Amino acid sequence: MILYPAIDLKDGAIVRLLHGDFDAITRYGDDPAAQAATFAQAGFTWLHMVDLDGAKTGQAANAASVRAVLAGTSGLKLQLGGGIRSLATVETWLAAGVARVVLGSVAVRDPDLVRAACHAFPGQVALGIDAKGGRVAVQGWTETTDVTVVDLARRFEDAGAAAVIYTDIGRDGALTGPDVDGTAALAQAVAIPVIASGGVSSVEDLVALKGRGIPGCIIGRALYDGRIEPRQALERMAA
Repeated sequence: MILYPAIDLKDGAIVRLLHGDFDAITRYGDDPAAQAATFAQAGFTWLHMVDLDGAKTGQAANAASVRAVLAGTSGLKLQLGGGIRSLATVETWLAAGVARVVLGSVAVRDPDLVRAACHAFPGQVALGIDAKGGRVAVQGWTETTDVTVVDLARRFEDAGAAAVIYTDIGRDGALTGPDVDGTAALAQAVAIPVIASGGVSSVEDLVALKGRGIPGCIIGRALYDGRIEPRQALERMAA
């Protein structure tokens, strides 16, 4: 299973939200490039970054930090989401060196854009599905729709998306354990590979996800708080 350490950006700083609440923020640092280098040195091969300001407003707000990570980190593939809502923006980031972009809100608001991006950049576009109570949330998790997670994922099964990143907002940043059953059910319902996100607190959580056939997992607070030791986790997931 591939592990994706997370760097969430707000006003240029590394932060984590609790349950997606912009008023419940924990700050973990002011140098995303240095943190990315630390993850690379630990042996991670991918990095998951989210522009939280961009996710909320629809306009990229932390581009300088993302570019600093790209310039300062070699050998680490960058997966980027947050505020990417046009084909031109997708193209710009991929041309800048981002390995994969994540399209979230636009999957609901502008599904044709997602299809066009998947077609134009095969293997480099992932679908970000964030959910509250099984319903898809958009606009940086500030709005909940009537669309279910499975229904949205199925709409893009033939689009060629590289992956679905499924986040249970109720668990995100809470260290209460991932939604193993819900993630596995989604993975069984669609042919697109599913990456788990939200709630991971221990290596045992990773083992549980891997045991259900989940090919990837994003880890945030558990790394920053020292609950998961990178090398041990990587070794267990490679076994």
